[in-house]
Amino acid sequence: MSSSTTTTPAAVNGLATSPAFTFSASTFQKLHPTEFFRNFVSQGVRPDGRLLSSFRPTTVHYGVITTANGSAMVRIGGTTVVCGVKAEVAEPKLDSPDQGYLVPNVDLSPICSNTFRPGPPSEQAQVVSESINRVLKESKVLDLKDLCIEEGKAVWALWIDVVCVSYDGNIYDAALASVMAALKNVRIRKPTYEEGVVKVPGGEAADDENSFKLNLARTPLSTSFVLFDTSLTLLTDPNFAEESISQGQISVTIDEQGQLCAISKVGAASSSQTLLKQCVERARKRNEELRSIMNQ
Repeated sequence: MSSSTTTTPAAVNGLATSPAFTFSASTFQKLHPTEFFRNFVSQGVRPDGRLLSSFRPTTVHYGVITTANGSAMVRIGGTTVVCGVKAEVAEPKLDSPDQGYLVPNVDLSPICSNTFRPGPPSEQAQVVSESINRVLKESKVLDLKDLCIEEGKAVWALWIDVVCVSYDGNIYDAALASVMAALKNVRIRKPTYEEGVVKVPGGEAADDENSFKLNLARTPLSTSFVLFDTSLTLLTDPNFAEESISQGQISVTIDEQGQLCAISKVGAASSSQTLLKQCVERARKRNEELRSIMNQ
């Protein structure tokens, strides 16, 4: 007799107990992914053991790239991202001669998941990059005038590169958290401007009087949800399997004061005020938890 077994809860409501339908849990999930999840969700749990409103274990580590001005690694469940910030002297933009600028980029390569293909950035990577850029600008995370070296001549450009090391869903929350953590970790040598030349002292930007940290005005963090099934059940911090069968996604971005920065919706995301209120309430609780982890 085969050693294949069915899964819980209630052996997927009896669907796999008949001799004509003897599937292993993994086989049933592949053949009928929505039905597989539905039988768990109907009982208030998820296949990975979490409650519908539960988050995956999260860790944050600073200074993981020694060659960067600032860096951080964030792990949310099976999703791990590394962000490095590199400060380079650049010419200011014509319409903002006294402001530096931030350039975020997210890389989702086949290294992190076979979901992604080699070549140009995927649509998802572009969407995440644009979303982070929008949050940085609209939330006024940093006064860009702080990055001015000499008005009209030289400014600091901060290249913010996020690389996904392993991918299991909810890339936006992990990426934005890594960007905020890396920006907190940034130190830049104090430059001088003489006769049209920018001089930056050599050596590492250690914690001394010859370097400066970024004065972050706000540190927005995101909490994402997916809507499952026709009942539009809300699943917090979705993994890849849950994203794959969802009807839509909602991301709520909140700053350290609990102020709402942004709400973005993708797919058939509901505009129900009750549902959005539920998302914001969960996001505020998650926000406090994540900030506690980042401050450890």
